[in-house]
Amino acid sequence: MVVVFQYGSNTNSERINSENRLRGDAQFIGLAFTVDEYRLDFTTWSVDNQCAAADIISEPGRKIWGVLYKIPDHLIEKETSGDRKSLDAIEGGNYQRESIKLKYPDGTPVAENVITYMVKDKKSGIRTSFKYAEYIITGLREHYAPDEYIEYVKMRVIANNPELRHRIEAL
Repeated sequence: MVVVFQYGSNTNSERINSENRLRGDAQFIGLAFTVDEYRLDFTTWSVDNQCAAADIISEPGRKIWGVLYKIPDHLIEKETSGDRKSLDAIEGGNYQRESIKLKYPDGTPVAENVITYMVKDKKSGIRTSFKYAEYIITGLREHYAPDEYIEYVKMRVIANNPELRHRIEAL
């Protein structure tokens, strides 16, 4: 099993475990936040979502909250058997796997080796969608992320796509 940190739309358990994704094979471990500081942004185009998708960019600022899942080894690599999609395939060719250091909400370091996905070639001027942002926000709420962090995510979505302000603020 591989431990994976999800900070974007796959924070939503129903989404990551849906029929067109991991089909229930992503086992929730817990909520966690990054040891290092990052900025949440939307820097890659998702063909599946038809909008800009989430990325975390290393810079002084804040800790990023997300969800830890255990995923079977064979569902990480791009090549999977049959009609199953791997996490590499779901994340797409715009992302690369990276190791990341995390802590649980009580400050205890996550002992396992953890991977996450970060954008390789960042783009600017692309906009995320309400539906994509809704997955992130509902996933973070589902796993009891701090309200202050959820407000930060809303702020970042609105900074990326100001047209979504009223709908995002209402979430």
